[in-house]
Amino acid sequence: MCDATTALLVVNVASAGLKYKSQKAQQEHAYNAQKRQNELAKTNAIRRYASEQLRIRQELSKAAKKDYEGSLKSRKIRATFISQAGDAGGLALSGSTNRLLADYYRTEGKFRNAIRNNMAINISQFERNLEAIQFGQEAQSTYVTPPNPHLLFATQALNVANAYYTLEAKKQMSGLMSSSDKKNQWASIDDVR
Repeated sequence: MCDATTALLVVNVASAGLKYKSQKAQQEHAYNAQKRQNELAKTNAIRRYASEQLRIRQELSKAAKKDYEGSLKSRKIRATFISQAGDAGGLALSGSTNRLLADYYRTEGKFRNAIRNNMAINISQFERNLEAIQFGQEAQSTYVTPPNPHLLFATQALNVANAYYTLEAKKQMSGLMSSSDKKNQWASIDDVR
């Protein structure tokens, strides 16, 4: 009976060792997968940041170009208007001419103001997009759990001990002598000698 118990205990120890190795490999695989996921999330966020920054630079460039073209057009029209008024015979501009010239200035100011307002909206949206990218990276990232071989080993050792004591309890319940009973019996025999 002792041989069967020992054999069962050896099988249980071997099984615990295999479980330990398997679970340790699983933990390492999960840890590496978590690290890869976080690296991918970071790389994705960096690419999205770069794309968003390129887009806002293009918008700023386009707005500056529109502003420049609008200013040139307005100046050409005013210069043509002033030169025609001067050719008409007077150095001083009349009241209606001044009002028409003021209308050109007002129209140019509204145009430039509209460009600035649109760029302020675009910049505000750009900042929201950057926040969304950061939030997206955090959402795509996972909590990294490093492998814990000590806990695995302790768990498997406790499983072996549990199996051993379960066997001993079953022996005692079935009326057989457990290993501790045998040790106590041999110890009492040694004490008698």
